[in-house]
Amino acid sequence: MSLRQVIGAATGVALLLLAAPSAVAAPSAVAAPAAAPASHDLHDEVTVDPTGHVAADGTITLSGTYRCLDATGPVFVSSSVSQDDPRVRHGIGGTVAACDGAEHRWTNSEKRDLGTLKPGTAHVEATLMELAPGPLGLPLPTFHATRQQDITVTEG
Repeated sequence: MSLRQVIGAATGVALLLLAAPSAVAAPSAVAAPAAAPASHDLHDEVTVDPTGHVAADGTITLSGTYRCLDATGPVFVSSSVSQDDPRVRHGIGGTVAACDGAEHRWTNSEKRDLGTLKPGTAHVEATLMELAPGPLGLPLPTFHATRQQDITVTEG
């Protein structure tokens, strides 16, 4: 493989990393709690709590749950939030995920400039993503689950 092909492949991976999370559609409604699924009904999933928090110092905290059944590389729960202008999204932290089939809590916090997020309605996207081994030793993103929904931001 030539150097040009290697650079082309790396560029393609970088573009996929930038574009894929926002291109994946997910349900926007908050699901009601349900009975525990049978083991054959389990699948990868991520949820977003209906309330996020912004502290007086500008620290934004988002949370929810996730379930990951299997992975060959490291897995993370990433989150972003937008308010007022849907074209402007702020990445809020990242959590290392355990892919053991159990439901786990995730919490992502990040200090932003005061005024980045204010109390009221906001839109959150959470993504459960694996960096799986790919060709040429480059890690490739594998999206296990994503969730988009509106939340209420409170002070505190």
